[in-house]
Amino acid sequence: MTALHQRPLSFGRFVAEAQARGALVVQPRMGFCDPARMRAGLLATKTAADPVVGTVTIDSYTRVGDEPSAVRALNSGVPLNGFPITSYSPHTSHWILDGVRDAGFPVQIRHGSARPQGIVAALALLGLDATEGGPVSYCLPYGRTPLLDSVRNWQESCDFLAGLRATGAEPHLETFGGCMLGQLCPPGLLVAISALEALFFHRAGLRSISLSYAQQTSAEQDREAVHALRRLAGELLPDTDWHIVLYTYMGLYPKTRRGSLDLLERSAELAVETGAARLIVKTTAESHRIPTIEENVQALRVASRAAARHRPHALSPADDLVLADNPVYAEARALVDAVLDLDDDLGQALLKAFARGHLDVPYCLHPDNAGRTRSHIDRSGRLGWSEIGSMPLGHVSGRGRRLTAAGLYDALSFVQRRHDQTDLPAARTPSLPSAARRPSVHRQHTQEVAP
Repeated sequence: MTALHQRPLSFGRFVAEAQARGALVVQPRMGFCDPARMRAGLLATKTAADPVVGTVTIDSYTRVGDEPSAVRALNSGVPLNGFPITSYSPHTSHWILDGVRDAGFPVQIRHGSARPQGIVAALALLGLDATEGGPVSYCLPYGRTPLLDSVRNWQESCDFLAGLRATGAEPHLETFGGCMLGQLCPPGLLVAISALEALFFHRAGLRSISLSYAQQTSAEQDREAVHALRRLAGELLPDTDWHIVLYTYMGLYPKTRRGSLDLLERSAELAVETGAARLIVKTTAESHRIPTIEENVQALRVASRAAARHRPHALSPADDLVLADNPVYAEARALVDAVLDLDDDLGQALLKAFARGHLDVPYCLHPDNAGRTRSHIDRSGRLGWSEIGSMPLGHVSGRGRRLTAAGLYDALSFVQRRHDQTDLPAARTPSLPSAARRPSVHRQHTQEVAP
């Protein structure tokens, strides 16, 4: 049996052991269509920091099940924005991993698909057992696949992954629910969706799960959110090896090198302070192009060093109970309870929740999203609701002002401007600029948020 076919330490257990010794696991979002470059990227990642895990991010064609277009692009020499795992032969994919993935370096497949069955089958064929996504988070932001289809597709994929446990594997599935749209989604909803997707995985039979949360606009509110997510995980996921994965800010990224590195370091500190076990990093190139292997390596090293400088005491369940007694937990618990009351079948409950507007993602244009909620950023940088639509939050959430078009532009660029303003101390949060200083907003170009 070759080293590749020996089953290495499970993804979840690798992260748990790193956290037990006080180390934050860092991970890039990296995917290349050229096999040699993909292998080189994994090899560079492997030695970039300790502890670190590898990533193979899948291309856009494969995410939507359009393998013919992926194959045509490969045959024509047209570069793809990720690795087409279902278009290359298993022999090619095995070569990429051979001698790279081992007990000290697990690899996760990341994609962004509402139709993940083919991707999941392909990664299992390679002996891999870690991926991520979810029926809501990989449907609403990424296209127009009906939520009904996504729930069914993800149920099939979860059943398949859970079935791998019979082979001795411990498949790991990460929710993407804490990253909805990347920005301007108040943390209470992010935490609720992340927790609900994790429970969806658990009910399908998975017992190694991570719950995601994306860094937002207020460090104080982010700390509340991660503690709230930890508490919900403890309440909803018995007999489960779970951990929290934090994403460095997913919205408009700072344009300056100093600003981008500062934001990355703040995310690493947030992860350590709140008991998150793993951090998905971003690079200095995020605002204008796909990062190189070298830029990914640098980001991993910067994040790892920042995390090593901050070593607070380990958090206990009792700590979570106290620290999660905050407004984010109140909102998230209200949303989770409302969804669970709709149907014993969680997939059906999610469908009913969106149909009734009990879950409603602000600024999301998917046909199955009610689109009646709106958010705003207050002068301290906290994300809140200006309109709650039909979400059951009237008893726990206040309302703020409604954003104008110019205000929306300001909110989208809030984090970018704060970290690019090098004449301000990093910890200071500037208030939103007056909309009156922006005579018009014609079109807002936002970064593509890849998984």
